Amino acid sequence: MKISNETKVGALTSIAIVFLILGFNFLKGKSLFKHGTFIYAKFSDTKGLLPSNPVMINGYQVGTVYEISSAGKSVDTIVVAIRMNGTYNIPKNSIASITPSLLGSPNIEIKLGDRKSNLLESGDTILTMNDAGMFGDLQSKIGPVSDKLTVALGSMDTLLKNFNRTLDAGTRANLQSAMANIQRISATMVLSAQSLQTMMAEQGSLAQSLDNMKTFTGNLNANNDKINAAIGNLEKTATNLSETDLKGTVAELKSAVDKLNTAMASKDGSLGLLLNDKQFYNNLVNTSRSANILLDDLRVNPKRYVNLSFSLIGGKKTTPPPLDKPLPQPPQDTTRRP
Repeated sequence: MKISNETKVGALTSIAIVFLILGFNFLKGKSLFKHGTFIYAKFSDTKGLLPSNPVMINGYQVGTVYEISSAGKSVDTIVVAIRMNGTYNIPKNSIASITPSLLGSPNIEIKLGDRKSNLLESGDTILTMNDAGMFGDLQSKIGPVSDKLTVALGSMDTLLKNFNRTLDAGTRANLQSAMANIQRISATMVLSAQSLQTMMAEQGSLAQSLDNMKTFTGNLNANNDKINAAIGNLEKTATNLSETDLKGTVAELKSAVDKLNTAMASKDGSLGLLLNDKQFYNNLVNTSRSANILLDDLRVNPKRYVNLSFSLIGGKKTTPPPLDKPLPQPPQDTTRRP
C-alpha cells in the first residue's frame, strides 16, 4: 500500500505539534502526564505568581509551581499546585509564603516547621501565610511618610502662593536683578579663583615672584657681611662729613665765584678787556685767517719759499701769484677703511 505525500506531511505535522506541546510544557515545568509528588497551598493573593516559578527551602529549589487555579467559582481562595523535584521531609506544620522578587517573578518560600511533627505526603495541603516581604514592609513604612510629605507639600504650596501674592511686580524685578548680580559676582569670583590658581601655579607670575624674592633674600643673607661693611663705611663717611667745615668751604667757594664775576664784569682788568674788546676778537680772527692762507700757499707753492732759480733744463720757472684767501677744505671721508 502506497502512502501519499499528503499523508506523510500531515503525520509529520501532527508529530511536530505534539513535540512542541510536550517541549513547551516541559519548559514550564509540566509534563503530559501528571506524575510525581504534589502538595497544595491556598493563598488569597498570588502576587503575580506564575507556573514554573521556583519553590525554595532555605535558598534551595525543591520544586516548581505546576498549576494555579481557583477553588471553585470563587476567586477569594487560589489553589497553587506544587510539584516537588523529589521526596523531601517537610513537617506538616511548615508554612509556605509568596516572596516578591526585585528583578523577576515571585517564588514560594517554605519555612520548615518542627521536625518532630508528621511529614507532608503527596496530595497534602501545606499551611500558608501572607508574607508582605521586604517590599511590603517598605511600603508599610513609606506609607505614613508619604502622607506626611503630601501634607507638607500642600502647606508649602500654600505658603508660596501667599508669598507670591505679597510680592509686587517691582519687588520681583528687584529680586531678579539681585539674583542676576549674584550670578555675575559668582562668575567673577570663579574667574578670580582661576586667575589666582594660574598665578600660584609652578610657572605662574606669583610663584616666580616668590622664587625671585627667595633668591633675593638668599643673596642678602649671603652678602650680609658686605652689606654690614658698606653700612659701616657710610657711617664713617657721614661722620667725616659732619666733622668737616662745609659751611666755611661753601663760603670760600662763593667768594671765589663773586671775584670771578667781578673780574669778568670789569672793563679795566685784563680778563674784562679780553672778553669785552671786539677789536681784539677781530684781530684774532684775521690772524687766524692769514695763518690759514700762508699755510695753504706754502702747501700749494712750496718753491716760492725755496731758493731754486732754475728748473732741470736750465730755464727759469714762473712762480704763481700768492693766495689771497684760504683754499676750500676737501670733504672728509667718513667711510671705514679695512
